[in-house]
Amino acid sequence: MNKTIQAITDRIIERSRPTREAYLAKIECEKSETVHRANLSCGNLAHGFAACGKSDKSVLKQLNHSDIAIVSAYNDMLSAHQPYETYPPIIKDEVRKTGGVAQFAGGVPAMCDGVTQGQPGMDLSLMSRDVIAMSTAVALSHNMFDGALMLGICDKIVPGLLIATMTFGHLPTVFVPAGPMPSGIPNKEKARVRQQFAKGEVGKEELLAAESASYHSPGTCTFFGTANSNQLVVEVMGLHLPGASFVPPNGQLREELTRAAARQVTRLTQQSGNYMPVGRMIDERSIVNAIVALVATGGSTNLTMHIIAFARAAGIIIDFQDFNDISGAVPLIARIYPNGHADVNHFHQAGGMALMFRELLAAGLLHEDVETICGRGLSRYTQQPVLENGELKWIDGATESGDDEVIASVANPFKPDGGLKVLKGNLGTSVLKTSSLRDGASNITAPAVVFEDQHDLEAAFKAGELEKDFVAVVRFQGPKARGMPELHKLTPPLGVLQDKGFKVALVTDGRMSGASGKVPAAIHLCPEAVDGGLIAKVRDGDMIEVDADNGMLTLMVDEQELANRELAQFQVNGHHEGMGRELFGFMRNNLSTADTGACSLFDVKAEG
Repeated sequence: MNKTIQAITDRIIERSRPTREAYLAKIECEKSETVHRANLSCGNLAHGFAACGKSDKSVLKQLNHSDIAIVSAYNDMLSAHQPYETYPPIIKDEVRKTGGVAQFAGGVPAMCDGVTQGQPGMDLSLMSRDVIAMSTAVALSHNMFDGALMLGICDKIVPGLLIATMTFGHLPTVFVPAGPMPSGIPNKEKARVRQQFAKGEVGKEELLAAESASYHSPGTCTFFGTANSNQLVVEVMGLHLPGASFVPPNGQLREELTRAAARQVTRLTQQSGNYMPVGRMIDERSIVNAIVALVATGGSTNLTMHIIAFARAAGIIIDFQDFNDISGAVPLIARIYPNGHADVNHFHQAGGMALMFRELLAAGLLHEDVETICGRGLSRYTQQPVLENGELKWIDGATESGDDEVIASVANPFKPDGGLKVLKGNLGTSVLKTSSLRDGASNITAPAVVFEDQHDLEAAFKAGELEKDFVAVVRFQGPKARGMPELHKLTPPLGVLQDKGFKVALVTDGRMSGASGKVPAAIHLCPEAVDGGLIAKVRDGDMIEVDADNGMLTLMVDEQELANRELAQFQVNGHHEGMGRELFGFMRNNLSTADTGACSLFDVKAEG
């Protein structure tokens, strides 16, 4: 095992000892020696199976076969989740073959950041993760179930499902993916048209044509944003079947994988004699593996908050420094847009997950001796699923890259580190993704231009006011101010200015899209402006140093001058009303800081 990764794992284990022990004691109390519905009264149970068919009712009465919960984020508006429409009947059929029953326990909301980018609804995006966790808890609260299948893919949906999964850690749980859509126009071409539109060189008709050629069918968007980073992380944690993450939707292989997932969860229940509750399966090593894979592939910065949040639900305490230190020890071995020209389909074809597992395991960068839904050991995940005469089988995956511009080896990586840096300084603590940056873009010192809304920056760009070197400071975007919306609309104008030769960077207490990375962006800044962070004292013209090489974020203003300045005050200006935002005030007010997961569900102060 790599000594640095082991040392980081050991410190996480030690830091988490009190909370992890309390968590394991809790899930031990919640398990049942028989089927969970045996604890229900006759009236409870009658309600629980009232709508079932005769054969399912007969099974559920006998109290000796598992009842599996299906929790789904299906909806027609999200291309990634539309394929889930057909999954429940398939799952129910397969679980019946094992002698058990599967019931659709509940649906969870599933909003699309791609639809809400730059819109009022984006202010709800991060908070939807906690709503999804609570919705899943409601679905599982009936105590009817002996295991669960989670159907979710995109940005806040998988993290929300994972928070709930860890909360119901006494249940065996399997995640069921649906796969990416076929490749459309190259992501580089889509980005080019976006920048042309930002410059006024093309109109909405051309922009919509490009976007529609990229996002064009059922399945997950193919760039390596948060959705596909989620899939990679879930598989590395052993919650997917090997190789399941990036198999396309609506094919026979995908259906057989769904059926296999349904069978697999029944093999992990108390009734199977092979009980493996997910709360014991996922431990500190599993979480470290997730971070290793994330940084090795240049995944989404959104996962820095999400992993912290769902790890905490399992009693495991992670912080930004863990990400920074793991990134320093793990080389970048994948280039998937925005870190390169390829999309996840190209990654899959070049060797995909099986090859990534093989490389990282061989280098001692992943903990191999962990539990998964397929048993003990990650080596199983160096295999890939195939159909032979219509039968699902696993064969050895690729041993070398099918495209060395997409997947590299640990011995000859694209970069010696994972490209995720934590910046610290008088402005606070932030995260910066370096894996997509051009040479020379990782250290910028320039005067600040302050904004309190991304649309104001866009307007200044269109007015020609930003033709210069500068650091854009976009504040009052943090969890408690606005719910921490993504600021994806900043990417095209800042990218245009960068292409013109200007040195530009971003500092914000908000988030950027999981598909961002071209422009140096110090994001997730803590403390946020509304909490009195120094970002609230920055003025136009103040010099700011963004130094990713040395992990520094510095407001270069005399301390006495800063002491004499007043903090800027958040101007709500309607940001807490409309599009349902008025309903989320209680949650927004209780969100923790970004470096503790920006979560409303845990008392992080009580946990130290």
